[in-house]
Amino acid sequence: MEITKREEEYLETMYILQKNKGVIRVKDISKKLGVRPPSVVDALKKLNEKGLINYEKYDRILLTEKGLEIAKETYQKHVLLMKFFTEILGIPPEIAEEDACQFEHYVHEITAERMKEFAQYIQEHCPYVLKQFLKEHMEKEEAETQKSPPK
Repeated sequence: MEITKREEEYLETMYILQKNKGVIRVKDISKKLGVRPPSVVDALKKLNEKGLINYEKYDRILLTEKGLEIAKETYQKHVLLMKFFTEILGIPPEIAEEDACQFEHYVHEITAERMKEFAQYIQEHCPYVLKQFLKEHMEKEEAETQKSPPK
């Protein structure tokens, strides 16, 4: 079954809402994704047809077993990428969040797993090198910030 990147994003959003609020509502999906409620309803109908959610208008929205599996995989990639970008590369959280939202839909599971293994290896075996790398980049960013003050 072919799933679009946008459908993955909807499933991940529903998973997060269910995890945090215990319930998935159209208005919450709409707010989180920045789309209008009718667009959410259209997407829900498609996901329902694909068997990834159970959805009836004015009724509860539930992830099916397959939908939950896809949502969890996408969310786990997002968390992994966020950690890698912030803890290993020293990327500011707001940029890391934005990038993780994009990368999570395109990075292969094998690549994600290798990134995770690499991060663990570096943190365990080369903590000094990692700290030095991050320190140098923070100093460089600080120097650049001082040269050109924000507008």
